[in-house]
Amino acid sequence: MAPGSKAEGRSVSTPDGTTRWLRRLPATLSCLVLALASVTGLLPARALADTYTFVVQPILPPAQTRKAFQPLADYLSRQTGHEIRLVTAVNFLAYWARMKRGDYDLILDAAHFTDWRVKNLGYVVLAKIPDTVSYSLVTAEDTLVLEPSELIGKPVATIGSPSLGAVRLAQMFPNPLRQPVTVEVDNSRDAIEAVLKGRAMGAIVPSPLVGAFPLNVVTTTEPVPHIGFSASPEVPEAVRKALRKALVEADRTPDGQAMLKAINFPRFVAADEKVYDGYAKLLEGIWGY
Repeated sequence: MAPGSKAEGRSVSTPDGTTRWLRRLPATLSCLVLALASVTGLLPARALADTYTFVVQPILPPAQTRKAFQPLADYLSRQTGHEIRLVTAVNFLAYWARMKRGDYDLILDAAHFTDWRVKNLGYVVLAKIPDTVSYSLVTAEDTLVLEPSELIGKPVATIGSPSLGAVRLAQMFPNPLRQPVTVEVDNSRDAIEAVLKGRAMGAIVPSPLVGAFPLNVVTTTEPVPHIGFSASPEVPEAVRKALRKALVEADRTPDGQAMLKAINFPRFVAADEKVYDGYAKLLEGIWGY
């Protein structure tokens, strides 16, 4: 038989490793086709999508945070073509520690945190919830307290530091020797419940909650801009633009309106870093500031 011919089930033998090259040819061609499809846009958009972590300040326990804000993450994923993955923090100390390291790509949280990240980590503000928010120091309706000083040495419920409520409470009691006894709770509704059930004499809670419960308002803080949505400088500009567009136009589309109803906010409005300028000072004196 001639050299290289097929006999008795033996494979063809060719010089210089050509057989191995031929065996790899289909896989090589497949890679080339995929690369060409990526460049020419023939692959679905999701095949080229990136994943971005999204966190909301932990005013609720992790499970409740997921339930409350997963609709926003899902909406942004649909609108941008990227995976916006909601992550949670167990409390404000854990949140503060990770936030300072720049661990989160996208964040929805209070004015003091937003300004701190802008100034220290280069985050970009994309949008915010309209208007302002203040906090009220409250007691039970039948507990007549007129001044914060009357609560020195008394139990006062608050979400953990450095939440905006805890920061505002600390401002009311600047003397470290004349403080209330803080009762840390998971969220503002738990703080109100602690007052109504007698576990705390007072609580610091967002002012909009006060009218729904039988409470006595001791004092109300100065308002600050409502929570803002900001992005890490690591998030590409094109993605930031897509996120901003999706947020500020949400109230104009059925998909966006359904999301807003699910997260219980009226709408998002455009915002920039100037809106929050100066509020990082509220964190002065906080561990790690």
